[in-house]
Amino acid sequence: MDFNFKKIASDAGGFFSRAKQLTEETFLKAERTELDSHFENLLQRADKTEDHTRRLLSSIESYLQPNPTVRMEEVFYEKLELKKDGVVRQNNLEQLSTAMTEAGETFGETTPYGTALLKVAQTESRLGQAERELCAQAATNTLLPIRRFLEGDMKTIQKERKVLNSKRLDLDACKSRLKKAKNVDTQAVAEADVRVAQAEFDKQSEITKLLLEGIQTAHNNQLKCLRDFVEAQMSFYAQAHQLMADLQRELSGSLADDASPLYYGKQDQ
Repeated sequence: MDFNFKKIASDAGGFFSRAKQLTEETFLKAERTELDSHFENLLQRADKTEDHTRRLLSSIESYLQPNPTVRMEEVFYEKLELKKDGVVRQNNLEQLSTAMTEAGETFGETTPYGTALLKVAQTESRLGQAERELCAQAATNTLLPIRRFLEGDMKTIQKERKVLNSKRLDLDACKSRLKKAKNVDTQAVAEADVRVAQAEFDKQSEITKLLLEGIQTAHNNQLKCLRDFVEAQMSFYAQAHQLMADLQRELSGSLADDASPLYYGKQDQ
């Protein structure tokens, strides 16, 4: 119990020391330890990477699921690792196919309009399945790795950056006390504190720097995710183009048959 109390007291003391140092830096322009230009560039690249990656993730999610309500609901179930048993949500193309099928069956397979509706419905259903495959591939090969980076590596980087800033405030607070030391004993204690704080700051700087340099690996991984996404889109649009071309030829043939004199002769009888 005594150990815990001392730790709490130590943490509280560190917190107030950092707060005091930060206040002096903000309002009194106190000196602070600056990072080298390379380190600052790494920090800026990390911030830009996080910002643009979050926007990229959001945009791809919106593309795959334009309905924000459905999108949030699907994320909710994903986070809780829950699934709606027995329920498969139709996408827009599949809903269109269902509506056309019901209309075609109502008007009758023997009528030109009913037949056309049923043919188009089949193609729209296949397009819906192709779109579902696109979403599944993009979710697995693109969205999931990007989300893991943001929730894993990026969070770790931001956590270590906060630790680094705390170590930097501790170091500058020790330096400030050293400057204010008025006797030999106080100066000796302050110098020892500076050495310890400097060592901790240097160690945390190396840890943070290694993580920041790993951003390049993340860029390489996301490049692969981007290529996978483009390939999935290419496959989808190629399949969609072929399906629509086949449907167009089939409908054109049906219209030509319907416009023939024989057809109209049958109608007149």
